[in-house]
Amino acid sequence: MALKGIKVIEFAGLAPGPFAGLVLADNGATVIRIDKLSSSSSDVLSRNKRSLAVNPKTSSGLDALKRLITSSDILIDPFRPGVMERLGLGPTVFLGEHGKVGLNSRLIYARIAGFPRNGSHKDMAGHDINYLALSGILSMLPGSHDRPTFPLNLLADFAGGGLLCALGIMLALFQRNVSGCGQVVNVDMVSGVRYVSSYPLIHALNPSTGAFANKRGDNMLDGGAPFYDIYVCKDGACMSVGCLEPQFYKTFLETFTHALPNDFKQRHSWVPDPGAQYDCNTWPKLRTFLQLGFKTLTRDAWTTVFMNTDSCAVPILTPEEASRTHLSGAYEAPLPHPKLSPSEPEDVSPSVKHAKAFLQPGEHTREILREFDFTVDEIQRLIQDAAIEDSNVRSKL
Repeated sequence: MALKGIKVIEFAGLAPGPFAGLVLADNGATVIRIDKLSSSSSDVLSRNKRSLAVNPKTSSGLDALKRLITSSDILIDPFRPGVMERLGLGPTVFLGEHGKVGLNSRLIYARIAGFPRNGSHKDMAGHDINYLALSGILSMLPGSHDRPTFPLNLLADFAGGGLLCALGIMLALFQRNVSGCGQVVNVDMVSGVRYVSSYPLIHALNPSTGAFANKRGDNMLDGGAPFYDIYVCKDGACMSVGCLEPQFYKTFLETFTHALPNDFKQRHSWVPDPGAQYDCNTWPKLRTFLQLGFKTLTRDAWTTVFMNTDSCAVPILTPEEASRTHLSGAYEAPLPHPKLSPSEPEDVSPSVKHAKAFLQPGEHTREILREFDFTVDEIQRLIQDAAIEDSNVRSKL
């Protein structure tokens, strides 16, 4: 795999850090998660990772961590600014500073923060919704007339945070091949989500393009257009409609109206004109027509109607339904993506298919230390100093 042989130290954190580590692990990197002693974890992004529980506030624990990081390629720091420095594990310790040689000049030190490190909010606590708020994109997202809504914690935590962090690490690895040197990769989720939202933000700042010139909820992609929206069916399940191009819209209308029950057609003599697709004055009437029409059949019936057509209308699946559709029930969690040739799309590594969802903190402490050439006496000394913890022998200590 592409990252085979790359060693990663991932300090345990929430969503974005673990996701960055997951991307690396799924592509062959050896990822070690650093957990606190006697901690618990609900992190489900632990596939193909191992855990070492260590206390960096003890001198022997700190030395052990330095030793691991010195022998690794990548470190993922998920903490608020200053935490790693206070622990004595800041980037200058390894990369050096002002001509002083560090412990690992080839280390790629990846940091994920919420707010820009030079911004007025840099020392504040926050979460995905707060980063979205400052990015400018939340104000553009669909919702009710009086306020926008947010897409779970996908945009900032995972797209602008974890995924861009993994990308930054990959770029730093490429550069290290040329320079021989590591570097700090700084990711903040406000800037990250702005970057992944470049398309709508650039349009919003340039109203002359027309794409987002109107108020939120009145544009083509934010719920304003009836032909780019979600509709409830007879059984309460939903269909998605996204026929933006005229040829797809025409196919959608023809397929939709043909499938409507005769009694519905008799009650509603009006049929939308494909040529009036972009006439905003007709949109309210069109939306009502589609809302009432979709409620005449179940979601599965509409799925059959639109199957194998260019209508751009597909069912909204539940997580369970999507798992069965994409994986034939073989594995419920999303699989690594993208796939690199010559791997076949169905060629799923057994280590991925059968990986545990949760990783017990300290589950692999002794195993990892032995791999980094810690002797039995050194491991015993760490235990005596209360610097490490091995969950497999916790009850015996």
